[in-house]
Amino acid sequence: MNIAKESRLIAAALDNYRERLDLISEDLFTETPPGGGWSYAEVYSHILQATMASFTAMERCSNSPKGINFLGWIVMFLGRFPVKIKQPAKVAERMPAVKISKEEAKNLIIKCRKRVDDTLPLIKGASAVSRYKHPRLGLLNAAQWFKFIRIHLQHHLKQLDRIKKSF
Repeated sequence: MNIAKESRLIAAALDNYRERLDLISEDLFTETPPGGGWSYAEVYSHILQATMASFTAMERCSNSPKGINFLGWIVMFLGRFPVKIKQPAKVAERMPAVKISKEEAKNLIIKCRKRVDDTLPLIKGASAVSRYKHPRLGLLNAAQWFKFIRIHLQHHLKQLDRIKKSF
């Protein structure tokens, strides 16, 4: 896995989230799409909370003889989610997607960028056998968590496209 490449792709995805914020009106940002589902605000809330939590998990990697499960292997191999996957109930409970303001979204993007910079040196020195459990993908090591962050960010950009089309 090329950590520098993953870092560039994460930065590009965060740039994309930030640029899209300027194109969405404050009223539309919190409006539920006509067909139902999450608003832009809820997507931003979810993805940025999950990104911050993923950085924390990356830092907490602990020794374990187990590794990623089959779905985790597929996601890491493909570099994307193979199908539309629903958020696990445990995750929704712990960090619900709420309607945040555009300003809160901007601030969370800044925090995510800082976490990329802060955790990048940790990945390079992390043991491949040091792991922390992902709710769906199994036990991931620090490099896999970093790659997951990129995959997850890119996945939800597609969701923002679907919301845009529904309006």
